[in-house]
Amino acid sequence: MVLVYLTFSGKNDKILPANMYGFINTCLKSLVIEKYGEETWDLLRVQTGVQDTFMTYEVYKDEITLQLVEKACNMLDVSPEAVLRQFGEYFFEFCKKSGYDHMLRTLGGDLYEFIANLDALHSYLSLSYQEMNAPSFRVEMNGDGSMHLHYYSDRRGLCHIVPGIMGAVAMDFFKTEISMEIISQTDEEERTGKKEHIVFLVTQKPAFPPKCPSKPPLVSQGIKNKSFENAYNKYRDRKNQASVCPVKKNHWATIRGIVQLGRGRMLRGFRPVYPKALWVDVETFCKGLPFHIVFDEELRVKQAGVSVQKIVPGLQTTGIRLDQYFSTVHPEVTLTISNVRKFINSQFVFQTKRDMMPESWRDRPMLELRGQMIWMEKLECMLYLCSPLLRTLHELEERQMHISDIAPHDVTRDLILLNQQRLAEMELSNQLERKKEELRILSKHLEEEKKKTELLLYAMLPKHVANQLKEGKRVEAGEFKECTILFSDVVTFTNICAQCEPIQIVFMLNSMYLRFDRLTTVHDVYKVETIGDAYMVVGGVPVPVSSHAERVANFALGMILMAKQVKNPVNGNPIQIRVGLHSGPVLAGVVGEKMPRYCLFGDTVNTASRMESHGVPNKIHLSPTVYRYVKGKNFEITERGEIDVKGKGRMRTYFLIRNLSAKKNEILGQAIKETDSGRASAQSLNDDASKRNMQRNSPRESQEDDIQENLPIIPMQYADSLQVLDKERCQKVKELKKSIAGKSRSDRSVPSPQHSADDPLPDPVVSDKDKPQNRTVTSHFCLLL
Repeated sequence: MVLVYLTFSGKNDKILPANMYGFINTCLKSLVIEKYGEETWDLLRVQTGVQDTFMTYEVYKDEITLQLVEKACNMLDVSPEAVLRQFGEYFFEFCKKSGYDHMLRTLGGDLYEFIANLDALHSYLSLSYQEMNAPSFRVEMNGDGSMHLHYYSDRRGLCHIVPGIMGAVAMDFFKTEISMEIISQTDEEERTGKKEHIVFLVTQKPAFPPKCPSKPPLVSQGIKNKSFENAYNKYRDRKNQASVCPVKKNHWATIRGIVQLGRGRMLRGFRPVYPKALWVDVETFCKGLPFHIVFDEELRVKQAGVSVQKIVPGLQTTGIRLDQYFSTVHPEVTLTISNVRKFINSQFVFQTKRDMMPESWRDRPMLELRGQMIWMEKLECMLYLCSPLLRTLHELEERQMHISDIAPHDVTRDLILLNQQRLAEMELSNQLERKKEELRILSKHLEEEKKKTELLLYAMLPKHVANQLKEGKRVEAGEFKECTILFSDVVTFTNICAQCEPIQIVFMLNSMYLRFDRLTTVHDVYKVETIGDAYMVVGGVPVPVSSHAERVANFALGMILMAKQVKNPVNGNPIQIRVGLHSGPVLAGVVGEKMPRYCLFGDTVNTASRMESHGVPNKIHLSPTVYRYVKGKNFEITERGEIDVKGKGRMRTYFLIRNLSAKKNEILGQAIKETDSGRASAQSLNDDASKRNMQRNSPRESQEDDIQENLPIIPMQYADSLQVLDKERCQKVKELKKSIAGKSRSDRSVPSPQHSADDPLPDPVVSDKDKPQNRTVTSHFCLLL
């Protein structure tokens, strides 16, 4: 995992592996987020359709990683080679951050030794990642200091990761810059599993070359040499004077002094001393190294340890060939003496052949041996020093072996016990990672449900009121000096209910209320409540606005238009509604505890209800107060005259006919269709209409089929709308700049006809009379009268 991408394939699979550990996908995710931002990763993840989090010890489909790399190349407009090389560089840093840096630093003292021991590292990591199928590396040193790096892999097209990894290793560990180029790319036919064989030419140079100053003149060189000689002579004289009375030293003290005087440099010239004869008899050697095999160039077994003979009795036969009883697992080459010598620096893993094992071993898993090859030049034989490849106590029991079968000096004993504990810790870590991911998903779902709850709460109460209730605060009742209230109901609603099924009434009201609710967003008015067929709306509450009467008037016009789209379930004709409006002061507050409601109190509510009850079907009935607010605001209004209003006496009322300055689509919050859009637009409209007709022809037809819920809602602009105010501010700033610096090249806007360029910037601050006045009246949920 540390230096190569982790792949997984079946043990007997000879095709390309199909799975990969999640550690690789996690690294790729971190690379994209760190280099290009989290938005890029989200877009990449959506395009590939993969999850956001990957488990470290989980295996995933190989296509996931390949799709991520392919989409990243398309999004970033870079070549796959560049992406893979950058991934290799980042992968090394990612492994260091994951805690593998100490392990990597101990692989070798230079780049050659580092690469030569990579396969050994992969063999160790396979204890934790048992399904790992890592690439294989073999390195050859050339006479000019360059190296040939042989790369074997089941997976094609990922060889460009290697230069990125090796370059980062050489720079970080050995302070060396390297250049790698592919000199050969073939398919290794003799290999049983690896399909791709690529040879890199590795050339290295110091990353931080010493500064070489210009060559000094010979005179200064002589001065330096003389000063060095004088210093050395003084040092020698002091040593001689200090030893006027020499003390006799023993032999080892003399050697110790020589080594310390040279600061250990004599150790580099160390030459071992070999005995004239081997002081180990054959029986002791075979018992002391119970797992070893000696074979010649013809693969004939010459000698074997006692434990190997016990497990594979066929090795006791004279002249038996090694490849008759063993197959090579790693490196995946044909078992010949030439291939063994080619991979002499690699660990060799042999597996016993089932058909050559005794009957008692036929039902057990085959034994695997792991060790190193040593070529004995004088004997022209190969010594295979090995140990059984066992990872857990379970594998030991499956082969009916015991710890005592392994030599006491063999670290395989400790490795099995330590790895047993390590696997238990990995399982706990994996469970913790899964719980963490489940907690993240639950938190995400909780946020979604919280948003749904807030939307539902905001539908019942004003937003600022709902937020105060969520925080556990008391909501104070507020007095609003100016607002406009609307009431509406369905004409002959009682007769309709008597002649229809209840479900038809529900469909009719739902269809009508959905349209009305849409209008509340268009004109930014607050829906107070609905009781039966009655619909109540207020403008200027809970947020005071100066255009409350205009907003509610336009909302009423939209209600009349929308009501014509709803059919009467009795006769199929459009339903008729009465609408009444009145303006004045109200007191607003939250009422109730189990189901709190934002209610309005005051005579204004009663008068607005009287305007509706004394109204005329399909007419908008206005009180005198509303008439004064909307007079001169481009509305067509006709006088109804004086009428008797229950509880109010005689009142002069009015009918609102239409808005002279606003179009129908503006009032309904719909996009304005272009009349000269051409054949293409007409065709698209026809297609949309045909789709809507197909949707209407469903088996269960209802009045809601006519509602186009997916259409965008376009809010109507008023003088005190935030968008209008911001636009006017920008216009005023442009005019000021133009008056100071002259005519601006980019300023081509025309002042509004209602306001000249010299008019002062409109102030959005609400007057004191529009601000709510608070009264403190104690209640469970709020403060009321």
